[in-house]
This record gives sequence, C-alpha cells and structure tokens, in this order.
Amino acid sequence: MDEKENKEQTVSNFKTVQNPNTYKNIYQNESTVKTKSGFGKNVLLPFLSGVVGCAVVLGTCFGIPSIRAQLLNINSNSTSNAKSENSGYVSQTSLSNYSDTAVYAANKILPSIVGIKVEYNVNSLLSMFGRQTTLTTATASGSGIIISEDGYILTNNHIVSTSSSESYYEVSEATKVTVTLFNDETQYEAKIVGKDEQTDLAVIKIEKTGLSKAEFADSDNIKVGEFAMAVGNPLGLQSSITCGVISAVNREVTDTDGKKFTLIQTDAAINSGNSGGALVNGEGKVIGINTLKLSGTGIEGMGFAIPINSTTDITSQLIQYSKVKRPYIGISGMDLNEQTAKANNLVVGIYVKSVDDFSAGEKAGIKIGDVIIEADGKKVTSMDELNAIKNSHQIGDQMKIKVNREKQEKELTITLGEQP
Repeated sequence: MDEKENKEQTVSNFKTVQNPNTYKNIYQNESTVKTKSGFGKNVLLPFLSGVVGCAVVLGTCFGIPSIRAQLLNINSNSTSNAKSENSGYVSQTSLSNYSDTAVYAANKILPSIVGIKVEYNVNSLLSMFGRQTTLTTATASGSGIIISEDGYILTNNHIVSTSSSESYYEVSEATKVTVTLFNDETQYEAKIVGKDEQTDLAVIKIEKTGLSKAEFADSDNIKVGEFAMAVGNPLGLQSSITCGVISAVNREVTDTDGKKFTLIQTDAAINSGNSGGALVNGEGKVIGINTLKLSGTGIEGMGFAIPINSTTDITSQLIQYSKVKRPYIGISGMDLNEQTAKANNLVVGIYVKSVDDFSAGEKAGIKIGDVIIEADGKKVTSMDELNAIKNSHQIGDQMKIKVNREKQEKELTITLGEQP
C-alpha cells in the first residue's frame, strides 16, 4: 500500500468514531501532544526570562530609597482603599500623627496659660459659748488665658469672685490675686479689671509686657468628634494638659445656682483648678474656656467649656467698662404652663410678679398681674425666652410685647434701659 492509500485509510478510520465524547477526547489529546513539542521553547523560556527581568527591576527600585518609599506608600494606600470600599472599614490614623497633633497643640498654647491664686478672708462665727469671730485666710486656685501682650488675662468669674455668706461663716471679696506664668516661678500680683456673674467671665491684669497671647479659633465651626485638649492648672499642678474629643456642642447646662449656659461638652478631663483655662483644637487655638464638670457616682468624662465666640463682646466690655452693659426691662416674672394657667384662670405665658420703680417696664405700662404672651412678634412662655429676645437688643432699642390683661390682649412698646 502506497503513502496516498495510508492517508486515506487514516481519515476513514477517524470518521468512523461514533461517540462524540470519544471524539472530543481524541481531539484534545492530539492537540496536547502537538503543544508539548514546543512548550519549553515557546512558553517556559520566555516566562523565566520575564521573572528574572522583573526581579532585576524591582531590586534596583527598592535599592533607591525614594522609589522604595513611593512603592510601599502606593501599596499601603491601595490596601486601605480596598478595605474602605469593599469592607466598609474606615482608614486608620497613625498614633504617631495623633501624638504629633497633641505635642504641637500643647507647645503652642502652654505659654499663654497662667496659674491664678486668690486669697480671701473667712470669718467663722462661733456661738456655742457666746458669739465669737475668728478671722482666717483661705486660698483658691484656677487658670487663665493671656489675651493681650500687655497683661490682660481672661478667666472665670467664680475664681476671683469668692464673696459669700452663710449662718456660720462669711467669705470676703478677694484680698489678693497673683498670677504665675508658664516656666516662670515669679508671682505677679494682678488686679481685677471686671467681672460678670451672668456669664461667669472675668478679666484680670498684671503689669508685664511681651506676653504670649493666645490665638482664638471660630468656635461656631467645631464639630462633634474632633480633637480637644484642656489646658490649665488642676489641683495646682502647673501647665497640665488632658486630651479628648468634642462630645457635643450647644449643650444646655444649669449650674448649682440655677444659671443656664450654652456650652461645649468634652471628655477631656477637667478638674478643680482647670476652671478659666483653655479648651483648644488640634492647631492649639482656643475654642472655649473650661468652666465646670459633672461629678458623682456613675459620671465620667463630662466637662464643659464656654464657647470662645460668646466671650469676645463680654471681654471688651469688661475691659472698657469693668462690667457688661445689658438691656433692662425691670420686671420679675413666673412661667405659666398650661396646668398652672388653667388652675388660675389665666393664659400660658409669663406672669408679671413685680415691676421696678422708674424702670423701662413701668414706663411702658406693664402692670403686676399681666401675662406676657409675645415679644417682638414671637410667642414666649418663659423668662428665659423673654430674656433671650431682650438680650438680642441694645440699650435704647425699642421692643414690642403683647400682654394679656383681664382677658384682653394689649400691645406695649418698651424702650430698653440699662441694667443697674
């Protein structure tokens, strides 16, 4: 049989395969056999060459520090982004970055924080064997913020205003106030320039120039969760810092005397002596003045600071007038809710209990027994609401109110006076 006949016989045998699976296996096996014949030459050798080439390039790149750093950074960012996008993870912040922020903020603000020591007299009234008076000297301490290079210092009123009286003792006004500067053991005697009980702010001054003035931030722009550092002299420990975050903004807080404040809440530790010190952001700029904390069983990490934006006008008035000039109506009132109003056959609003002689309220025609229901076109149900509207005006401004008097509504115009 010649060569041509052999080829035809092979083709004939191939066509007689009836099982498609058998055909497929035969076809694939034939292809595999044919590929193996050139695998080392066509695939393996180029692959090994590529691996060797990549190793040389990467080795060279990692040998150069700048390129190595970029490669590692790209890899790190890629991993972080992949986690953030695919798994919902939040990209992590290096602890060294947090530490650097705290160090920077502390170094910037500490030269602007002072320690304050107040001395006052205490008269102890003893009556067991006849009335006797024992005079002693007591001290209190706090912190302050330098607000000018020539010695003006902002602090809390409750630090420098210690006057009080009880049945068994009397506490005088401060007899001496001294200030200690950062990294300076010298005690500088200070004078009280002005103080304001309503906002718990005071300004004192020492005779020294070239001081490190604190830089203020915009406290209206702070956000819950951002870095916060409390700086002051807790328990007399000069220049101490504690770190935390902003826990809340515009927090309504009532102190032990019943005064209401709108404050910044933080979990940065605030202790006795921190009052009057600064609450600062990550840039070392003042966002608030540490003023009080909640304490007791089950309470942890609840400190409060006066927003710095709310202090600027008060501070300038204390320096200029030694007090804060506020608009004044000259009445005292009682809040009437629905239950109390209904029980006394009155309407919801503010019941006028008294009217000061010669006051703006008296001149406007307000009478005892009136119920104030509106101020400047807004419904009011409490003295706090009325005072908030009043304090938005200047002395001499006109303020319109509506009163309910003997079931009749009457509009009055008050020309606001100055609070005595």
